[in-house]
Amino acid sequence: MTSTIPQFDHAVRATTDRLRPVMAGFRPYERAHNGLLSALGTELFASMPRRDQRTKGMAYLQGLLEAEGRKSIRNIAALFGGDATEQSLHHFIVSSTWDWTPVRRALAQYVERVTQPQAYVVRPLIIRRAGETSVGVERRFVPALGQVVNAQQAVGVWAAAPDWSSPLNWRLQLSPRWLADRRHRRQTDIPDSEVPESLDQCSVKAYQELIKKSRLPIRPVVMDAQETDVAAVVGWLRAADTPMLLRIDGTQRLTVEEPAFPRRGVSMTAQQIMSLVWHMRRPGRRPGEGPTSPGPVVAVRVTLSHAARREGRSDSSLVLMGVAEHGHWPAELWLTDLTTSSVGELLQLASYARRVERDTKEVADRVGIRDFSGRSFAGWHRHTTLASAAHAIAMLSDRAEPRLLTGTG
Repeated sequence: MTSTIPQFDHAVRATTDRLRPVMAGFRPYERAHNGLLSALGTELFASMPRRDQRTKGMAYLQGLLEAEGRKSIRNIAALFGGDATEQSLHHFIVSSTWDWTPVRRALAQYVERVTQPQAYVVRPLIIRRAGETSVGVERRFVPALGQVVNAQQAVGVWAAAPDWSSPLNWRLQLSPRWLADRRHRRQTDIPDSEVPESLDQCSVKAYQELIKKSRLPIRPVVMDAQETDVAAVVGWLRAADTPMLLRIDGTQRLTVEEPAFPRRGVSMTAQQIMSLVWHMRRPGRRPGEGPTSPGPVVAVRVTLSHAARREGRSDSSLVLMGVAEHGHWPAELWLTDLTTSSVGELLQLASYARRVERDTKEVADRVGIRDFSGRSFAGWHRHTTLASAAHAIAMLSDRAEPRLLTGTG
């Protein structure tokens, strides 16, 4: 493979000289794109001891930004050479020895340094697959789709602000069936340290990994907890001293602690609580909306129900916020421990979840976040790490200032 290094060096330089728009629908990034690719790439791959690994990393990252269509290894390799290049890149992603953890740390610290994240958004990602050989793939019911699909279940942790978001860490949920199958574990090289996890466990661990391994400051976590054990998630995040805003289902049982509430101290579903306080709605505005776009909101103090507080789970005060939309009440239900925050501040935090949803479709999917077609555990993590870096470059290029190119304050 080392004989391909000069070819890679030449191909990367030649392709950089003819940078095209990153993808259809984005403006040409010109010097900002080129500068960010160089600045971020240098930091990302500093942990790789070998020059050939760093060169292939830059080639793969550039291919994610520039290759047309699906971001397969074959399409990426087509930018730089023929079959030998494809084989070399395949080895780099699937079989090489480089560790993705320090690469993710470098990405997270770069984004932290050159931007101003306001929160972390924890978001599940369904990756549809054909066949049964890709790591973690199985048939599963997806409530958001209302159907059973053959797919991998991943969780991403995104840094977010009002006008951008960028994924920093990923975790793949592996079921007991997958981890009990020795043949599957061997074929996909799943480490012995991996254990079965529920979606809520996977989500919280993905966040905890990011904070611990990337040495990032604690910020509010915004998370869709409608399919999780909410009490468990609240307990885990409180144990990590992490403020939270969780979207919950109307069936979640809570106890209202408002003195004027007619059924104070009685365990009720969130939907029942909102039906009793609908008359207390007041205008609320989502970020960016004008005075003609009210979003009626009610916020009431609650605690988790006694059943949910079993096994020593915390019963500290929380706030339940209901949000109306298009005449539907409530369209969204949010549970938070940010009891001193204003409704406007909570709506701002909630908007980051929609920001991530938008950026997933418009940027992450277009730089190939779901496009790894191999079967290996390590290959999936390496690909998603580099796709996350490509996402950061795409997001930051349009708003690039001199400090973004150098990472200085």
